[in-house]
Amino acid sequence: MKSNVIEILPVKIAHNIQSGERIQETIINAIFKENFGIENGDVLVIAQKIISKSEGRLVSLDTITPSEKSIQIGNVTKKDPRLIEIILNESKKIIRMSERILIVETKHGFICANAGIDKSNVDDNEKKVLLLPKNPDRSANKIRLEIKKKTKKDVAVIISDTFGRPFRIGQVNVAIGISGINPIKSYIGTKDIFGKNLYVTEIAVADELCSAAELVMEKIAMVPVVIIRGYKYKKGNNKIHEIIRDSKRDLFRR
Repeated sequence: MKSNVIEILPVKIAHNIQSGERIQETIINAIFKENFGIENGDVLVIAQKIISKSEGRLVSLDTITPSEKSIQIGNVTKKDPRLIEIILNESKKIIRMSERILIVETKHGFICANAGIDKSNVDDNEKKVLLLPKNPDRSANKIRLEIKKKTKKDVAVIISDTFGRPFRIGQVNVAIGISGINPIKSYIGTKDIFGKNLYVTEIAVADELCSAAELVMEKIAMVPVVIIRGYKYKKGNNKIHEIIRDSKRDLFRR
């Protein structure tokens, strides 16, 4: 492979993932079915939905009794109060709220719409919703360790989800769980091409890898796993919370 050439390899999983399914084995089998194999240094980007489904994070709205607070918020946002109840249960605090919009801080620390709870591509029953994994870092690590055990290859694993962005139209895929990779490439303390010192430049490589993967994942292509091959990342035992800006340093949450 030529230097600086990166491959983005789509891995299809045609069946609907079930609760309790050994997702590690499903992913490994799907990769070898595509004849891509697994190589040292590969980055696996995995859509959150198949992780959440395998971990049984599917909830029926019919099982939820909304509180008075959820009913009040539902009246403001024009959302189902039962969905609001689940969102609040998955959240630390509400950040912004208006008609059809509810932005919260999840218990993971993510700032996103509806606590990342999704109704699309979930189930034939419109009354079911899918929650984020409880611990995406742990989910990513289990998959990485299983791959190393089965293939003897050392890879990085990133769990991705689709988030909106302030000041920009459209969503992008970002990292919500990592294993085996430093999610930030820091240029602090180095010099630019003109010899000027760099003091604040840090690149969110885990997020960029997720966005690259989304180009072949799409939403209806049945490609929940992508191998990114050829990218030279820095290994690490980092956690996803390291790339979440503390609220005290966030000008937009003060």
